[in-house]
Amino acid sequence: MNRIFKLAGLCLLLWPIACAPKHEQQHEEASFLVTSPVLKDTLVTQEYVCQIHAIQHIELRALEKGYLQEIYVNEGQAIKKGQLMFKLNPAVYEAEVLQEEASMRHALIQYENTQKLADSNVVSARELALAKAEYEERKARYEVAKAHLGFTEIRAPFNGIMDKFYVRLGSLLDEGELLTSLSDNSKMWVYFNVPEAEYLDFAARSGRGKRQEVLLKMANHQLFNQKGIVEAIMADFNNENGNIAFRASFDNPQGLLRHGETGSILMAVPLRDALIIPQKATFEVLDRKYVYVIDQNNRVQAREIVVAQELPHLFVVASGLSEKDQILVEGLRRVKHNDQIHPRFEAPEKVFASLSELMAE
Repeated sequence: MNRIFKLAGLCLLLWPIACAPKHEQQHEEASFLVTSPVLKDTLVTQEYVCQIHAIQHIELRALEKGYLQEIYVNEGQAIKKGQLMFKLNPAVYEAEVLQEEASMRHALIQYENTQKLADSNVVSARELALAKAEYEERKARYEVAKAHLGFTEIRAPFNGIMDKFYVRLGSLLDEGELLTSLSDNSKMWVYFNVPEAEYLDFAARSGRGKRQEVLLKMANHQLFNQKGIVEAIMADFNNENGNIAFRASFDNPQGLLRHGETGSILMAVPLRDALIIPQKATFEVLDRKYVYVIDQNNRVQAREIVVAQELPHLFVVASGLSEKDQILVEGLRRVKHNDQIHPRFEAPEKVFASLSELMAE
């Protein structure tokens, strides 16, 4: 009987070990990497949808009515300032120039004869003044006729790239009819909208005399090979969305950018005293982000956080953590709320350095 009681007692002593949950035994045996958030100044990249415009983009229109007699250029062609592009039939305007020139010469002869008579006191000074006025009027009409004749030739006002034709050879054009458009793509103006709060931060930074550099991500997700400068801020906020338009300028030496393109502006924004944690230290539940915080008893406690900004492999935390907390970095799927673990603390600098190596790879 005593032997039976001894065996029963031994079983009772061994039962807690044999029957302990398997995952708790694993937690006791394995160590889990733990670190702390870091409070430091950093840069975040803000991204804004943008519209790309040529520094000069105009419509070329006919200044006179007439038949389109000649087209000297082609669609998409690079045009030089002053280059002849279109010509209207000039016959009517040439005739008007000849008519006004003859009328001007007649008035000049009348004026010169009246001048001689006035010198001999044959006619009054008033008649001389009328003859002079008649001549000047005819001369002005002659100059207007020459101007109309000159308008039959449409020349490029600046260097640029032609768009498509809106008319064809032989078309009867009305005054003001659209012929094509011309873009100077040597420099591009890129417009993007900035929320009010970010505008105020930008205004505070730019007051220090620094010019804000920006990058342009094109529609193919590649970065444009030139840096841009924020040069202008529009006057008014949009009351519907609370944004204000910024304008950045980019040199376009290779002509890669064209008027009307879209893309994204990338602007580096400094953050002071930002609380930073590794992204891999977080997990999501119903679109909310959580971390496991280690308490004084080495138990993991799930805590919701609010992320302010996202960096490569890092999050900037707006609320939910402090720099004194310790958070679980690895093994998040192996634990659950209130599990006790064996933490292995590593300094945040070392943990972030390993993330930097991962980024370099």
